[in-house]
Amino acid sequence: MPAIKSNQNCTEELSRAPAGPLVSVVIPVYNVEKYIEQALQSVLTQSYRNLEIIVVDDQSPDNSIALVEHLVARTQETRVQIVRQQNRGLAGARNSGIRAATGDFVAFLDSDDFWQADKIEQHMKLMLAQPGCGVSFCSSLFVDEQGQSLERLQAPAEKQQFDAGTIFCRNPIGNGSVPVIRRAILEQIAFLEKGKDYTQYFDESLRQSEDVECWTRIAIISGTEFAYIDQPLTNYRLNNGGLSADVDKQFETWSRVLHKLAQYAPEFAKRYGPIAQTFQYRYLARRCVFQGQGNYALQLMWRAFRTRPRVLFTESRKTLETLAASLLMVCLPRGLQLKLVEKLV
Repeated sequence: MPAIKSNQNCTEELSRAPAGPLVSVVIPVYNVEKYIEQALQSVLTQSYRNLEIIVVDDQSPDNSIALVEHLVARTQETRVQIVRQQNRGLAGARNSGIRAATGDFVAFLDSDDFWQADKIEQHMKLMLAQPGCGVSFCSSLFVDEQGQSLERLQAPAEKQQFDAGTIFCRNPIGNGSVPVIRRAILEQIAFLEKGKDYTQYFDESLRQSEDVECWTRIAIISGTEFAYIDQPLTNYRLNNGGLSADVDKQFETWSRVLHKLAQYAPEFAKRYGPIAQTFQYRYLARRCVFQGQGNYALQLMWRAFRTRPRVLFTESRKTLETLAASLLMVCLPRGLQLKLVEKLV
């Protein structure tokens, strides 16, 4: 096993070679003119400077790309390139960004989120200190549509030992603006889909759940280490426009992920499928509460209890919180429902 560098040695290494390894930051853009400048500015002002920034225009219908071009011209920034494509969704935009990337590491930022100024620096310190780490991720701070803190974190329940089962069942990474991944790991899980002549990393047939599908495939195929940074270095924006109201469609897409998993890792899917399904029902119930769909939230919680009830009490507080919120959502007037949602987020 290679020697592990201390954080102090890693910091000294970065200071001796200020450039450090090149990190490619991939920012998919579609209909985000309200947020894209804040997202891009948060990358341009990173304390770690050796970045290339790949903005992928997923045939955005608004002024998002014009705002990017204006910001680049105003700042005379040379690290930004714009890749244009016909609309293929978030997975397709990320794939185009990865293919255009030249860095040893790839970071992802959804264009309605933004980063803390030292995010990439913290990731690079960790990954240079731990050569066996192929994926690093951090916690996220929930922010509102104006970018103001909601004073709640998205963070894994457990802080270590992120095996493939944990990745699939719990998705500790949380959202797509969090991970930094070694390029070599992405190449290990790349695939060609029949009828298409370009490499995919994220599955473009999925318009939802593409994140956890990719992270799970990385964990199973590469066997690499996932390492957690216990700091909220990503600001994850909650907005009603970013949530699908079609919960049935969300679950159907997730079920396709399980079906795909069963094709290449059948024993894994058999063991972890019901556990992951239970957590998925609870997750969707919480989304329903956020959208004011109390009755449907109760239905989903019932399905969760029918699937693997014991699993729900590994985090009994979250389960009881979701169940209580679902019940109250049915009974409370609209104004009080909104206050309840703020507490649950």
